[in-house]
Amino acid sequence: MIEELGIRDLGVIAEATLPLGAGFTAVTGETGAGKTMVVTALGLLLGARSDAAAVRSGAKQAWVEGRWLVPDDGVIAERVAETGGEVEAGELLLGRSVSSEGRSRAVVGGRSAPVGVLGELGDELVVVHGQADQQRLRSAAAQREALDRFAGPALHDALEAYRAAYTSWRADAAELVRLREAHDARAREAEALRSDLDEVEAADPQPGEDVELTERADRLSNLEELRVAAAQARALVSADEIVDDTPDSVTLVEAARRHLDKVVGHDPALAPIAEALTNAGFLLADAAAELAGYLAGLDADGARELEVVQERRAVLAALIRRHGGSLDDVLVFRRDGGLRLVELDGDDERIAELEAAVVELESEVDRLASRVTELRTEAAARLADAVTRELAALAMPDAVLSVSLEPTAEPTAHGRDTVAILLRPHPGTEPRPVARGASGGELSRVMLAIEVVIAGTDPVPTFVFDEVDAGVGGAAAIEIGRRLARLAERSQVIVVTHLAQVAAFATNHLSVVKGTDGAVTASSVRQLTGAEREAEMARLLSGLSDSESGLAHARELLEIAADRAA
Repeated sequence: MIEELGIRDLGVIAEATLPLGAGFTAVTGETGAGKTMVVTALGLLLGARSDAAAVRSGAKQAWVEGRWLVPDDGVIAERVAETGGEVEAGELLLGRSVSSEGRSRAVVGGRSAPVGVLGELGDELVVVHGQADQQRLRSAAAQREALDRFAGPALHDALEAYRAAYTSWRADAAELVRLREAHDARAREAEALRSDLDEVEAADPQPGEDVELTERADRLSNLEELRVAAAQARALVSADEIVDDTPDSVTLVEAARRHLDKVVGHDPALAPIAEALTNAGFLLADAAAELAGYLAGLDADGARELEVVQERRAVLAALIRRHGGSLDDVLVFRRDGGLRLVELDGDDERIAELEAAVVELESEVDRLASRVTELRTEAAARLADAVTRELAALAMPDAVLSVSLEPTAEPTAHGRDTVAILLRPHPGTEPRPVARGASGGELSRVMLAIEVVIAGTDPVPTFVFDEVDAGVGGAAAIEIGRRLARLAERSQVIVVTHLAQVAAFATNHLSVVKGTDGAVTASSVRQLTGAEREAEMARLLSGLSDSESGLAHARELLEIAADRAA
């Protein structure tokens, strides 16, 4: 529940702190004092859309903060922890600011968070009923949700199972339609892809082959140059016979080594030099042998080999032009195209599998939908009886509420039922949809009766009612107050009201008091007890807070409320 609500610069409220707590809190005040700003503040803490126009005139921003008492573990604490905030000793602080430029910021458990998180937490913390929510009760969706809440865990579990089957059924059916509609196009794609892959497979390109072929082509194109250069180099290193009395490198190095060998005994410093010449001789001999091998290995028919290489390069170039900008792209196409072809060739098999799955899932959806309808039908009768009894206590003794279920043409995400809440206000009249058969005051009482009944099976931590007593007065207003007190036995109840008959049943009475500060209206909130509360009740009853007859009536009303609540 919400323990305390702080408001600053919101609407006409300059600054106010509302002590709330458990039980039934009534918020009253003169017209224009800012009572509805209390509901607006709670809405902002619960993720409602912000409005720069709600910022108090002359202020830079409005700020709202709420202190909730929540369990240290559970859904709420887990979601808060996910945002980086924390619940400390069972207390959760939520904050929301709205700037005069329209920017909004949320704080959850001491950390900034997306405004959407406030909405998620609000779904777990509070149910707000205002004039707009009374109108929402006119919608078929809201009426179905009310019935489903009342039906309890059995229907909740059945709906979860149904929705899982429904989601799978719709997904498989959609894929089946897609495959059927695209079958011809996919068949053409497979045929073209198969032809392209056959071409690639026939060529069988290998990684790095294009680089290797380029190097071979360059070698073969310059074969004669290579032959002459290698032959001249070999002759200079080690010749089979001396030409023009010019010795080769091996002969020269050997001669140098022999000269040093003659004198190395006289100076040890020459030993490493002689050894280096010996090694050089070996290296030159090896180089000569390698050059001889290179010359022997040069292609005898280089022109023919070059032709073969160029033909292969032309094949690869054609593949590269068709399937990408490089040989790597061709290889990727070969891999991915093969996978895609397997997928396309499996269409017929996949279609057959989906057809069988859709039939099976459709049967499962029908079975589970029937179970949902069965549970709803049983709950509808109980809800109708319970709400009818509540309406009798709310000064609608002749009203009869019923809940009808009609099958939808096709299964929906919520089952196969259209739920309609019907009201027969008086004997001799036909039940009519509550959307058309109830006045504003009757709709307020129907909504309250439904919440009181549903709270027995699906309790909500906090209820907020804004003008739930609109269009109601007299005995009916007293019964609304009594029913709100009864609801407060299970949940925290906060009510913005203009009726003394409703406020009399509150265990916590707050008054929004209007004052004047220059040209700007400001408001503050006071917690009323004793004589102050009697004066406020008298004002609500007669418009006069100090009338003796009004005060006597107020005291009488408070006594009646105390007796009836007991």
